Formats: sequence, structure tokens, C-alpha cells
Amino acid sequence: MNSPDLIKPEELLSILFHSPNATAVYTGADIRIVSANQAMLSFWGKDRSVVGKFFNDAIPELHDQPFLNILKKVWQTGETYFAKNYPATLEIEGTLQTFYFDFEYKAILDTEGQTSYILHTAFEVSERMHARKIIEEKSNAEQKLIDNLSALNEEYMATNEDLMAKHDELLNVKKELLTANLTLAENEKHFRILVEKSPVAMASLKGEDFTIDIANDMTLAIWGKNRSVIGLPLEKALPELDGQGFISILKNVYETGEPFYGQELKAVLSVEGNLTDRYLNFVYQPILNENNRTTSILIVASDVTDQVIARESVTEMNNRLEIALDASSLGSTEVHLPTGMMQSNAQFKRNYGYSPDEDFNYPDLFESMIPEYREGVRALVQEAIKTNGIYKAEYPVKWRDGSIHWIQAHGRPRYDENGIANRMVGMTADITDKKLVEQRKDDFLSVASHELKTPLTSAKASIQLLNRIKDRPFSSTHLKLIEQSDKSIEKMCGLVDDLLNMSRMSQDQLMLEPTSFNLYDMLSKSCSHVRLEAQYELILEGAKDLEVFADEHRIEQVVINFVNNAIKYAPDSKQININIESSQDYIKVSVQDFGPGIEKHNIPHLFDRYYRASHLGQSYSGLGLGLYICSEIIKKHSGEIGADSKMGEGSTFWFKLPQRR
Repeated sequence: MNSPDLIKPEELLSILFHSPNATAVYTGADIRIVSANQAMLSFWGKDRSVVGKFFNDAIPELHDQPFLNILKKVWQTGETYFAKNYPATLEIEGTLQTFYFDFEYKAILDTEGQTSYILHTAFEVSERMHARKIIEEKSNAEQKLIDNLSALNEEYMATNEDLMAKHDELLNVKKELLTANLTLAENEKHFRILVEKSPVAMASLKGEDFTIDIANDMTLAIWGKNRSVIGLPLEKALPELDGQGFISILKNVYETGEPFYGQELKAVLSVEGNLTDRYLNFVYQPILNENNRTTSILIVASDVTDQVIARESVTEMNNRLEIALDASSLGSTEVHLPTGMMQSNAQFKRNYGYSPDEDFNYPDLFESMIPEYREGVRALVQEAIKTNGIYKAEYPVKWRDGSIHWIQAHGRPRYDENGIANRMVGMTADITDKKLVEQRKDDFLSVASHELKTPLTSAKASIQLLNRIKDRPFSSTHLKLIEQSDKSIEKMCGLVDDLLNMSRMSQDQLMLEPTSFNLYDMLSKSCSHVRLEAQYELILEGAKDLEVFADEHRIEQVVINFVNNAIKYAPDSKQININIESSQDYIKVSVQDFGPGIEKHNIPHLFDRYYRASHLGQSYSGLGLGLYICSEIIKKHSGEIGADSKMGEGSTFWFKLPQRR
């Protein structure tokens, strides 16, 4: 049963498929493309026409590259292959271009350990590689400058030794030093231009206080700052970083000379006066001098906030779906129709009597069904596949312990790119309790019809006979028929009262009229019909001076019901005890018989609506509502009701009313 706000599994799969993470699925030893999402097609520079083709035919420019051989090896061995910073030359809009990727070829194995599919996920890291290349080029340039300066310095020292004798040579050395300084300044200028124009966020921090020396526009955008922060120590420019750990990381990089790589780390930054969460991939690269000491730190970063939020959103939706399914006790599954393999949640398996860690597949599902329902369910499934509709079914299943349970199932087919139904997504709920209630209602209506028909037929027959002899002189026959009609009508009135009381209780319209009365006096006068017949002895014991604040008529109705049940179900128990007990918190009234007793498993259900327990195989009249009505009356008084019984020794029905404060 689907709730309006419940996220359907097929919608969740669609969301995952439209994830920004590139995903493709292959099958077969020749590596045929089963599916690829838009992100992967964009990487390849292809449209959806490649789905269904062999990998080599779909992406011919990869023919001389190692990817097909890697895929075939994964298919043969079932071992996952993972690569980082891997180059791939692809034809994008008619032009061959080289990109870099982190990717994984994951073998999906069937139950026999053979590869069924290969799941391909990929992330483009061309920007990362470009940034590293920039860092390497800058580092090489700086090292070259350092080497040149070292060479010039050595030459300067040699020249200085001959300074007095070689004045002309000294002038030449000065000119060379001046040229070197100009070259160094020019290189620094070029480096600044390179950082400023970089397509990724880059910044340079100088000294132990991490003064912002260079920061390009992309860096300032991530920080939420303008160029006024140039020349400020980082802690002063971004005070919100206090306590977030980034300054500590920078200090460690500065002291050790070891770079730091951050992956999707969260930074809380003040953007336009508002604290904003940003998720970043970044590198802290130390720049060393000729003494191998850190002089500055180069930052290269990329904002991956949208990526992280999208992934967390999918995870959150998945969690919400799981919570919703658990809260509603719904089972969910996806059937792979060609193989009959099923991926099911724990509740789905429990609905069929299996534990969450057991294998449970499509043949097992049909095997658990009661045989006469199997073909009907199969027909509904086939009709849904034919019409792309939703099948709905209710059927009983037999658990392995022999118990019978009812299942309500819904399902819808899913189709491959060729329009062939290859999966079935389904939901199930255990409706055993609902079916039991429906059965009890049906039984109750049948009993009610029978119980009302019997006195009605008797009254009708008596009146018909009276009508035939109405002109005759009044006789004992007239009297007998009148008494018989009266008893039948009284019985019908009692049955109708029970039905009306039940209806009022269902609508919470049972009204109480509480008064203060003496409980002992009320009990001594009640059940007059039993006392007059003198077949049973009612023995009343307990406190005689207890004043109770309650609806006297309703409380008497409960006691009369208890006594009538004692007579009905324990007819050989000629003594019936009515006992009154009092404590600080409550007053307890109990009615005890000495009949055959009630079986233990029936006692918890005695006060349920529609419940009619059998008593030693005998059949009794009545609607089975009496004790349910008693229970509702006592609950209305904020009291408790119950029964105790031992087979062969009798039963005691009791209720408690709270003491009036």
C-alpha cells in the first residue's frame, strides 16, 4: 500500500541514475554497454545511441588505449579494478582531447560467483592534474632560479677574490647579477599572472603568520572576501576559521615541509555576513628555499559543495525511504525476472517467514503461497507487464512453521532499453490482523442475524396464534402465548441494546451519569431475576458502607453481565460469590463461579469486540458483545477490568474503580 508522501523505490533509482557521478553498466565477455547515465555520456562525448553497443564499437577512439583489455580482465577474474589520475583520449565534438579520471570497474557477481555485470563509476580529475602540473612547473621554475642564483653566487665569490686585480670582471659580474635579479622578478611576475588566471582557486601564503600574498578571484569567491584581504594574515582575514583546524594543518605543513591533501573537508566561511558551509578539495603545497626550509605555502582548491550536497541529498532520501518502510512495516523488493533473483529489505523477508539474512528469491515467494492462489497472482503479474500497469493482489502464505498469514502486494514492471520487462519492483504488507478482524466482523454479522431471527420468529409465531384465537374466551393458552411473546421481545430488546451500546462506543458517544451511591446496597438489589428464580445462590460479601461515585445503572449492568455469564457457562455451579474489596487507591468488585473454567489462551481476548470463545465444544446464544461493552464502561470510569480462571475450579471476573478523593 503506497502512502502519498512515500518515495517510491523506482523514483529513488531514477534520482541515483541522474546523480552527477558518472555511472555505466556493462555485461558480457565482449563488454556490451547495458546503461550509462548522462554524466558518463558527457565524458565520452556520446549520446544514448551507444547503449546496447559493444564498448569497442561505441567508443572507437579508445581502441588503442588499455581500457577494453582492463574491462575484459575484470569480467574474467571478477576482481575490481581502480585507478587514479588515469589519462584517456576521447573525441569530443569531433576533436581528440586528453582528460584525466579517477575510475572503478567493479565486478557484480551472481550467486555462483560469476561476473554478471561491471559497474563503472568515474570522476574527472583533469583540473586536479592541471593544478599539479602548474605546481610542478612553478616548483621547477623556482628550483631553476635557485640553481641559477647558486651558480651566480659561486661565480660572484670567485670574482670577489680577484676584485682588486680584475675590476672589469667585477663590473661584468654586477651586470650579470642585475640581469639575474631582473629575471627573478620577471619569473615572480609570471607566477603571479599564472595564479591570477588559473581556472582553479589558487593562493599563496607567506611566512609563519600565513600572510596572503596572492589570491585569485576563484579563491576570494570561495572565501567570500574581496581583495582587501591581500596582505593580511590568514587568521585576521578569515577569523571564522578559528577552531576549524585549517590553521593547525597549515602550521604542520610549514614546519614539516610535507604537503597536505584535503578531500571534501567542510569549511564554515562568512559569506556576505552569513556563515556558510563549503566543502573543498584542496592541496597545501609548501615552497622550500635553498636551505630546504618553508618560505610560503601554495593553496590549490576546488569547491565541491554541490557534489557533496547532491550525494547527501540522495543518502537522506534513501534513509527517509528506509525509515518510512520500517515505520509502516512495508516490505520492498526488486525482482530480476530473467533469473528470479530478488533484492529485498528485511521486512519483505519477514512477511514470508524468512529472517533478514536468509536467501529469498522469486520461486521461494510462489512456493510459500497457498497453491490455489499461485496462478491468479502470476496472471496479475503478466497483465501488469503487458500493460505497464500496477498489479495488486491479496493472498495467503504458509510459513515454514505451518502458520498462515495474509499478504497484500503491489508491483510494477521495469523495462530495459529494448522495451523488454526485466525487473519487477514490489511492495508487500502483512494484513493478517486485518483479515482476522474482517473474519470476526463477518462471523459477528452472521451470529447477530441468527440471534435476532430466533426470538423474532418465536414472537411472530406466538402473535399469529394469538390472532387466530383472539375471538375465543381468554384462557391459559392466551396467557402462555403472551408470556412467550414478551420473553422473545425482551430478548430482542437486549440484543438491540447491545448493538446500540457497541455503536455508541465505536463513536465515543457512551454517556455516563455519575452519582454517589452505596455499592453494597446496589449489589444486594441487583440480579433480581436470578434471586426470584431461586435456582442459584448469590452470596454477597464485603464492606457495607462504601460510597462510590459512578454511573449506578452502568455499574449494575456490568455486574449483571458477569452473573449471567456465570449462569450460562457454569450452569452446575449453584453458588455464585459477589465480593467487594477496598484499598487506598481502588474499589474492586468480583464475581466468582465454580464451573469448568476458561482455557488460558482465551483469557486475553475475552473483552475483545466480536470475540466468542468456545467453552468445551458447546454452543451458546448471544452476540459476544457483553464483555466488550463491560470493558468500555469500566474504561469510561478510568478503571480496570479482567478475569482469572483455572480449568476445573471456576472463573472470577472483576473490575476496579478508582477511589474518590
